[in-house]
Amino acid sequence: MKNLLALLLALAAGAAAAQPAHPVILVSMDGFRPDYLERGVTPNLNRLAAGGARAVAMRPSFPSVTFPNHYTLVTGMRPDHHGIVDNVMNDAAISDKRFTMSNSEAVVDRRWWDQAEPVWVTAERNGVRSGTMFWPGSEAAIHGVRPTLAPKFDGKLPATARVDTLLSWLDRPAGERFGFMTLYFDDVDHAGHEFGPAAAQTTEAVALVDQAIGRLLAGLAARHIEADIVIVSDHGMAPVSAERVIRMQTLLPEGSYEDVASGSYATINPAPGRGEQLAAALLIPQEHMQCWRKEEIPARLAYGHNARVPAFLCLAEPGWSIVFNDKSAAKVKGGKHGYDNAAPEMEATFIAAGPSFKPGVVLPEFDNVDVYPLVMHLLDVAPLPSDGDLTPLLPALVQ
Repeated sequence: MKNLLALLLALAAGAAAAQPAHPVILVSMDGFRPDYLERGVTPNLNRLAAGGARAVAMRPSFPSVTFPNHYTLVTGMRPDHHGIVDNVMNDAAISDKRFTMSNSEAVVDRRWWDQAEPVWVTAERNGVRSGTMFWPGSEAAIHGVRPTLAPKFDGKLPATARVDTLLSWLDRPAGERFGFMTLYFDDVDHAGHEFGPAAAQTTEAVALVDQAIGRLLAGLAARHIEADIVIVSDHGMAPVSAERVIRMQTLLPEGSYEDVASGSYATINPAPGRGEQLAAALLIPQEHMQCWRKEEIPARLAYGHNARVPAFLCLAEPGWSIVFNDKSAAKVKGGKHGYDNAAPEMEATFIAAGPSFKPGVVLPEFDNVDVYPLVMHLLDVAPLPSDGDLTPLLPALVQ
């Protein structure tokens, strides 16, 4: 019995020792462009950037949409490698489900996520407890592991309540706190889609998220907790209008295709026996759009090798929308993302501050795959092989 007790105490001590020197909080502000920091409504974010590091911009991965980029941020792998290749996917090996962000059964099915391993899985395996507030993928038992705590997504939960939930985790007894935590805010993305990036409503959403960040900082200060905070966005936003629409139904032979995704880009599979006919219609010069077979997608997009990527990709110019019916065309308004990840409108935000960061550092643009090795460095957990590199972020770190 004494030996068993000693073993349990040793395991508990090892788990406690595995926690990082400072808790690491990864915050996502969905759809938050870096130029939103110049609108005069972000005192908390600007103060945090001045006291730590910020990037001129962060380049998202293609496609510049929510689920693929959130999984890239926590795996360091591009969508083509981690398997979440779109917000909408099919997989012949998972024939019983179609993946969409709103399909609650699909988002918790580990088969969609198991091509990579996110931060919280590796952290948990190394004794670092994790709490995730609505990060895509955290509701699935990826490789059989979930965060210690991962509330089910509730899109109606206000930003302030999300912050308060995370702060409550820090009120736990010292031995039960988390070394790694995430926060997710979608207010700016919703406003950008509905009203466009330049709209007053989007600026109001930017201010709301900044206030939530201020609430987080105040809560940490009240608890005398020094945390390393990494704030990112998944993509930017471009203005769109019903006057800039590409109607695929007028370009493609009827019955020759199945459209999988549409909007800033389209992914398309041919109907049985119609592949060459579809290719002949797509692979010609098009106004405001370029199309490729998946195996011919330009290497700079790092896309097209995963089996989940449909047979053809068509990419619109920023500001243009691809639709497959008149009903969708009539709904085009406000803003979209998903365009070429090198487009300025798609630039994402990066800010980091805390005891591990130097003050006043401005980094040149870097790829969002590099966030993963940074977070693993802060957690003092060995990263898995990835597409990311810590080197671009070294100038921001206290050595």
